[in-house]
Amino acid sequence: MLALDLGSRRIGVAVSDPSGTIASPHAVLERTGDTRRDHRAVADLVAETGAEVVVVGLPLSMTGERGPAARAAAAEITELAAVLPVPVVTHDERLTTISAERSLRGAGVRGARRRERVDKVAAAVILQAWLDGPGRQAPGAGSA
Repeated sequence: MLALDLGSRRIGVAVSDPSGTIASPHAVLERTGDTRRDHRAVADLVAETGAEVVVVGLPLSMTGERGPAARAAAAEITELAAVLPVPVVTHDERLTTISAERSLRGAGVRGARRRERVDKVAAAVILQAWLDGPGRQAPGAGSA
């Protein structure tokens, strides 16, 4: 599995182990300003990693509603799904960046190094939650 934390400046990427048990931070893609180019870069990562499903964080509001950020992400996820050769599912990403920041801070990662890593760690938090979640679906089964 591959997971994405879509940001306005960066896309955090995480991957699972072959058994689909453990998520690990993988990479951070800097946004180019060209969404199609960014999506091709994601497609390249899907091919490179052999991912069978892509899990994308959906930034719901704290009440669980789809606000402007979630609607914008959903629109991008639809575009991304059209270019990827594997199923794309969404997973609630509330508080993942905060969790990633705390984890990095607790590990002693400071300043610029933390900013460089937080997006891929947030993607790993999203993926691990999806892997551990009761709503996990087999590839091709739809969205969460």
